[in-house]
Amino acid sequence: MNLLFANDTRGAYPQSWYAATAEPLEPFAPLKGQIKADVCIVGGGFTGLSAALHLAKAGQDVVLIDAHRVGFGASGRNGGQLGSGQRQDQQALETSVGKEDARKFWELGEAAKQLVRDLVCEHSIECYLRDGIADAATSPAAANELVEYAEHMDRNYGYAMDVLDKDGFAALCPSPDYHGGIVDQGAAHLHPLRLALGLAQAAAKAGVRIYERTLVHEIHEGNPVTVQCEAGRVQADHLILACNGYLGGLNRQVAARVMPINNFIVATEPLGSRTTEVLTQDIAVADDRFVVNYFRLSHDGRLLFGGGESYGYRFPNDIRAVVRKPLLKVFPHLHDVKLDYAWGGTLGITVKRMPYMARPAANILNASGYSGHGVGNAIQAGKMMADAVAGQSSGFDTFAALRSPRFPGGGTLRSPILALAMTWYALRDRLGV
Repeated sequence: MNLLFANDTRGAYPQSWYAATAEPLEPFAPLKGQIKADVCIVGGGFTGLSAALHLAKAGQDVVLIDAHRVGFGASGRNGGQLGSGQRQDQQALETSVGKEDARKFWELGEAAKQLVRDLVCEHSIECYLRDGIADAATSPAAANELVEYAEHMDRNYGYAMDVLDKDGFAALCPSPDYHGGIVDQGAAHLHPLRLALGLAQAAAKAGVRIYERTLVHEIHEGNPVTVQCEAGRVQADHLILACNGYLGGLNRQVAARVMPINNFIVATEPLGSRTTEVLTQDIAVADDRFVVNYFRLSHDGRLLFGGGESYGYRFPNDIRAVVRKPLLKVFPHLHDVKLDYAWGGTLGITVKRMPYMARPAANILNASGYSGHGVGNAIQAGKMMADAVAGQSSGFDTFAALRSPRFPGGGTLRSPILALAMTWYALRDRLGV
């Protein structure tokens, strides 16, 4: 079964609130026949679109291919949180890679946020970019850890965050589920599909040849590399893999280290005057559960709430029911609120929860496995690969130097093994362990 088609209609965006409130581009034609390019990019999400835009601005002849539509995958479905740093926090990175390299990753994370802001400004992308993300603690012990983390970041990185006790956090987010938290005003939240479509429009304007509804069947390594599609093929000097959770079997080296998982989001009916029962400021929130709950208010006054995961190919039959459970744990007073939209998406995770960047061959680059931190990471990774094609690979090489273990079980057993492990940690969340 191919994840590209397991849960979605070919060439159509999911029935999400994002798709309902975006301004769709005219479809790009499928690829037919044989063409040549300096660089071929497979995948039209944040990574591929950013790579394409930066390559075209540097004068490269670029072809971008997507099996569905640009922004179809995780880039157009996610929680829209532009977080600081990396998916691993700085204390964890200091332990795993040392303080010097941890600081490099922090600085790269700060540059990623700025890159997104710069692109939004440069290309006048109306994606409702707003400052502020709160980390919410689900226990007193977790609240204390967040206080210590904020102090660590202020003391060692000069990065200040607002610390809230239980009452202070309740004034921000009226939920009985949380015991305090921190607010990062340097982070942000946005409408991800609008951002992806804005990048696609900018890339096309810069000269990128985009082909949608073009499924890649095989990649033949060599110089040039050949990308074989259903009704055509591309020969290119360089290939960029920007597929994330939808890579399938196109490259075994990458597939062994990047696991696809599914996550789910709902959008309530407009809350009107009840928005203050969710948040009293226009910020996003993510909590500390293993299966993270994340939420924010939309520009039209809905609660966008993400929660629940699955580890097979198929989405659950009733996504609303899956997400309603964690939503009502966080906001039991919203039991009477209608859920107007419910959708799922596939993302890529790694064992270490850090992006996997690598050169599977001399003229092939890959970046994927953003593990839920992809808005900034992916757009930055696209630029890094564009720079690497031009011979400026320092940023790319910093990530590529990270050890990225294979998932246990190989291609046959890794999904069942992951499902067992994830289910155990999700059970610990529910039991409060």
